[in-house]
Amino acid sequence: MRAHPVPRAVLGGLAVALLGVSGCANTAGNSAPASVIAEPAGQMAANAPANVPEPQPRPDDELKFEAFLAVFRDEAIRQGVRPETYDRAIMGLTLDRRVGEQNAAQPEFVRPVWDYLAGAVSDLRVSQGREKLAEQAQLFDRLEPTYGVPRQILTAVWGLESGFGRNIGRFNLFQSLATLAYDGSRQAYGRREFIAALKIADAEKLDPRTMEGSWAGAFGQTQFVPSTFLEHAVDGDGDGNRDLWNNPADALASAASYLKESGWRAGESWGEEVRLPEGFAFDQADETVKKPEREWAMLGVRTATGQDLRDDETPVSIFLPSGARGPAFLIRNNFNAILRYNNATSYALAIGLLADRMRGRDGVIGSWPRDERQLNREERMTLQTGLNALGYDVGMPDGVIGRQTRSALRAYQKMRGLPADGFATVSVLTQITAERPAPPAP
Repeated sequence: MRAHPVPRAVLGGLAVALLGVSGCANTAGNSAPASVIAEPAGQMAANAPANVPEPQPRPDDELKFEAFLAVFRDEAIRQGVRPETYDRAIMGLTLDRRVGEQNAAQPEFVRPVWDYLAGAVSDLRVSQGREKLAEQAQLFDRLEPTYGVPRQILTAVWGLESGFGRNIGRFNLFQSLATLAYDGSRQAYGRREFIAALKIADAEKLDPRTMEGSWAGAFGQTQFVPSTFLEHAVDGDGDGNRDLWNNPADALASAASYLKESGWRAGESWGEEVRLPEGFAFDQADETVKKPEREWAMLGVRTATGQDLRDDETPVSIFLPSGARGPAFLIRNNFNAILRYNNATSYALAIGLLADRMRGRDGVIGSWPRDERQLNREERMTLQTGLNALGYDVGMPDGVIGRQTRSALRAYQKMRGLPADGFATVSVLTQITAERPAPPAP
């Protein structure tokens, strides 16, 4: 598909507005690719053949997107991208509105954890993972002593990220990243990864038009984002290439390398399900609260089957993915290494549980509070706004129940004699809304 030309007069005005955003110093007209900038309007009219229908006006955001690509060219070249690579990568790119829709619907954040885990740790995926463990046994025999990451963990990453290489994404990598780079909450990420993807095309001698991935710009069988590829990808079979799209050896070795460099400790588990005692102080169940395992044992914490915890001095945390009414997990350092791969606690929990299931261990023993309805984004924003109004600082409301929001919610719950688990429910939202002071009259 050919890029629609942007009249120079339009581009000039848009470039001024976009320069401050992109950090480019030159005007778009000095360096934008020829395929994007048209002739001046008067010259176009003089050269236009007779009886050609007048072009229809195009949406303003598409014009601005093309102007952004023209302006951003200077920045990419300053950071070492070859001009011809940039021009080839943006040829025919359009603003992809599916990217914004996908960003708002990430399953790790919008589905209840029990629903997410039911799909992520399904019997089918466990069975397929065991087949892959057998098929790739020789590869794992090399990777495990080199990186210290268990084969079951690597296979779990492989399964969750791409269905063991079957679903690596069919979005044009540069269209996705350019859309994120142009506007929105992930603009800084999009611009960084857009340039990193261009550098991959240069370094690996790839045609940028053939580089595909997810809507978020991750690619390959283990779904690396471009900057992670540049920093951590390795050649897993010694053929001189780092092909995460087609070569499981490269993809799995790269995942192992990244987890090791993220702090994975060989010989240590990610964590395990535990049983909490009656009267447990739920405000202690947070990844920021770390105690030696022996201290948790002294407080009455046991394994899910009632066994004693290890007599160990390594600091660990208690994690309640669905609040005080759901299962509890003791999480170790390697849980945090998985979070470096994907910063969603549901994802990290799924990797650990899927790896355990492939080893033949049982699934979760505790009961999930399935009667609890997941708050939608508008409700989460309302909860955050209400907590702020009541003096419990969550920062700028964004609809994401992150660490600061959970801490504020715990403080609110504790002051009201509720289980201080930091879990956002419909009932606690209703109570906060009722207590929230009325906004001042205009």
